[in-house]
Amino acid sequence: MQTELSKTLGVEHAVFGFTPFPAVAAAISRAGGFGVLGAVRYTAPDDLRRDLDWIEEHVDGKPYGLDVVMPAKKVEGVTEADVEAMIPEGHRQFVRDTLAKYGVPELADGEASGWRITGWMEQVARTQLDVAFDYPIRLLANALGSPPADVVDRAHDQDILVAALAGSARHAIKHKDAGIDIVVAQGYEAGGHTGEIATMVLTPEVVDAVGPLPVLAAGGIGSGRQVAAALSLGAQGVWLGSMWLTVTEADLSSTAVTRKLLAAGSGDTVRSRALTGKPARQLRTEWTDAWDDANGPGTLPMPLQGLLVAEALTRIQKYEVEPLLGTPVGQIVGRMTSERSVQAVFDDLTRGFEQAVDRINRIAGRSGK
Repeated sequence: MQTELSKTLGVEHAVFGFTPFPAVAAAISRAGGFGVLGAVRYTAPDDLRRDLDWIEEHVDGKPYGLDVVMPAKKVEGVTEADVEAMIPEGHRQFVRDTLAKYGVPELADGEASGWRITGWMEQVARTQLDVAFDYPIRLLANALGSPPADVVDRAHDQDILVAALAGSARHAIKHKDAGIDIVVAQGYEAGGHTGEIATMVLTPEVVDAVGPLPVLAAGGIGSGRQVAAALSLGAQGVWLGSMWLTVTEADLSSTAVTRKLLAAGSGDTVRSRALTGKPARQLRTEWTDAWDDANGPGTLPMPLQGLLVAEALTRIQKYEVEPLLGTPVGQIVGRMTSERSVQAVFDDLTRGFEQAVDRINRIAGRSGK
């Protein structure tokens, strides 16, 4: 599964794996793909440095990258306290009432409320980059469009390729104009933040719009034949995220989440603003239903919604309150039916890819098999 882009980056397979888990990122690269560590949860620079050190020790010299979340436009002088003050009391009460309805216990006195979605704020992302640029990363990806111009320039000065996610050809063209090296065409089926266009339609549109810039297809891809389809549509690789949530190297904080993922079908996700304030595909739960109910207060814009629900989600996860328990995941969750190693996933991908290519060759009369 090699393309011009995979050869440029020195990887065996044109499979880019996004994951919040260092062990998974390293395993993806060791298996011949390209591991990309998600940085949004690292609010403390030392924590990111610790995990990048770990990857360096376990990646066997293979290339890897980092994914950040930062807006292209800078907002000066806004602190987390300023953002917190914008959250209406009615929304806070809705959270309290919903947690009480399901009997979700409080955190212990002095216990941290877990991950705060401050990684969406530019100053936090910039501290992540100050750390990351001390490491030999080969790719910097941004999930909120093109990163600021000075970040693109800084990456290029260090021979680091820059990728940005796009949900439409229009967004992809903006990325190309901003000097981005790789566009990730992320379809409606994908986990996390997505647009309205399905991967089968979006990928060739983006390829045609930004060529010869390399494009990665993302969303609903979890088999070798889907990789072959993506390359047939003109992509130079695939970007997989959801598939790694149930691998044995993943460190999900809740075994109940893993059980729910393994039991879910492709119709058990919903595109909801409940998590961050922007439409993000995730497991459908009674928590997402509550926020999407027309009788509720409605979600807040990013980053207010993420800050509002951070402690609540920590409590739901800590106490494994299953009706409310969910995670971002794409429609490919229906294929995630067992826990496997990263290497086993790659074995399946490469085997399925070879079978798909053989099938097309037979149809085209190019094979005697």
